[in-house]
Amino acid sequence: MTAGRLFVISAPSGAGKTTLLKRVMADVTGLVFSISHTTREPRPGERDGVDYHFVSRAEFLEMIDKELFLEYAEVHENLYGTSIDAIGAQLLDGLDVILDIDVQGAAILRAKGQPEATYIFVSPPNLTELERRLRGRGTESEETVRVRLKNAATEMNAAGAYEYLIINEVVAEAANLLSSVILAERARAHRLPSGKPISKIVINS
Repeated sequence: MTAGRLFVISAPSGAGKTTLLKRVMADVTGLVFSISHTTREPRPGERDGVDYHFVSRAEFLEMIDKELFLEYAEVHENLYGTSIDAIGAQLLDGLDVILDIDVQGAAILRAKGQPEATYIFVSPPNLTELERRLRGRGTESEETVRVRLKNAATEMNAAGAYEYLIINEVVAEAANLLSSVILAERARAHRLPSGKPISKIVINS
């Protein structure tokens, strides 16, 4: 079986990445979401084992000691990490994996060079729009909003290190573009839009 492809996607908090990914996941077959571990509290509507694996800080640190993470980073005073075993199993099953991590985690993976991945940065049109979206959530304190905006400015400066840059101004357009990137990467690896490998019989017929 042909191994799947890892798609590393980063974006500032509030850029609309979650909404964007939900649309793409619904439209593109053979695509799965890597569920990260985190020490932060669940937001309203989030479920353990679906959106994140929510663990205590002590549990997370124990996993670090056991070297169970492909990468991990501290963001907004919370820890986030990607399980080595979970990612490896999904890729070996021939599935393309969406890995939603911050720029720190992406830099760690890029430096390692393994597993190979396609790096995509999702950006809001500008910081003014990002602030509007963050405040529109109604879930963060004023202090948290200010911290996220400050971090966003730094994160957006890292966009040049990514292979693809998607400006999420109109969600439908951004989702179509992201889907197109995934399908193009499949074609480049001689795979069908479904993700399955192209048969030599098809090529030579």
